Amino acid sequence: MTVQELQATIEGLLFVAGDEGLTPADLATIVEIEPETISDVIYSLQLLFKEQQRGLQIVEVAGAFRLTTKPEHAPYFKKMAASPLHSSLSQAALETLAIIAYRQPITRMEIDEIRGVKSDRAIHSLSSKLLIKEVDRAPGPGRPILYGTTKFFLDHFGLKDLEELPPLPENIDESSLEDEADLFFKKFEATLETE
Repeated sequence: MTVQELQATIEGLLFVAGDEGLTPADLATIVEIEPETISDVIYSLQLLFKEQQRGLQIVEVAGAFRLTTKPEHAPYFKKMAASPLHSSLSQAALETLAIIAYRQPITRMEIDEIRGVKSDRAIHSLSSKLLIKEVDRAPGPGRPILYGTTKFFLDHFGLKDLEELPPLPENIDESSLEDEADLFFKKFEATLETE
């Protein structure tokens, strides 16, 4: 493997590792190279990123390396997060948010069962918009994450507490269920767009 290939591989691995990052020992095990060589390659990557004035940097946090954005670009990230293009939620995210709001604390698998489809992307979107958070771990195998709404969720929708959520209908007429859901989600979308 050439140095460029090794750099590209490590860059990709750090990207995939996300916020957890990888230690030189982790990377050495994965690419089957000595940790000292890995450290040298990471250092050369750091210099390369700096020299090329790239938008990302490699930082060490608690012994693990990870890709991060540069602090000087933070004002642009805040603008992006606040822009109307990024403040609206997809239908899937709205469904997921409603399920979490009414059934919290709830696991991703329970959300998937209710929706009938995977909710990973919607959960990630809601977390990044600070509408939901990890509130605990469920007992049992794997200790799955339990999700709940945040104070920002309450502030955003003008609620004092979760008791102010509109009550769910007790006798559900299957033929009108889709119409009611559309109306419910349109109200959520309208609230998000006016913010």
